[in-house]
Amino acid sequence: MAFSKLEKAMALVIGLDIAAPGFSRAAAKAAVGAIGRVTPPLARAAATTTTGLAAANPALTGAAIGLGALQTQPGQDLLAAAAERGRMDRIRFEQALTNLTAVTIPKAKKRTKSKFNKMVSAGMATVKASTSYGKKGTISNSKKAFKAVTTTASKILKGGKTAKSGITRKLGLAMRKIR
Repeated sequence: MAFSKLEKAMALVIGLDIAAPGFSRAAAKAAVGAIGRVTPPLARAAATTTTGLAAANPALTGAAIGLGALQTQPGQDLLAAAAERGRMDRIRFEQALTNLTAVTIPKAKKRTKSKFNKMVSAGMATVKASTSYGKKGTISNSKKAFKAVTTTASKILKGGKTAKSGITRKLGLAMRKIR
């Protein structure tokens, strides 16, 4: 007959290796009986003291039983397996972290300028180089200059002619190169 889960747990706490070949229920009873015959007074005193302490501090009792179970060979095997699992988990975590940081996010593609914007840029450069809206290199009335540049760019995009003279002619000629 096989051992129940409770019997296996108790044997583990006591330190009996019930998985060993040739170990039977009779051998387990004999081992427990021998422990009981050797020290009955001590066992009774320990049982009453332990019961009182266990009731007073169940967390400590659980920790003591756990530590006792870990001192056996199956407990040591369990600790070794847990350590190995933890080591492998840490390695996997480090690899995932490395892979995550190694992936480079591609830069966003720079938007291309529209024809109109290119024309306006060229027109503003022409205005800045001329003396029409202030001395060379400066623009005194930027609103008027921008208005002239945008209207000329719009007119040329629609297929209009360049002006006969003045700054609008210079703008038109500079913008026709882009068109």
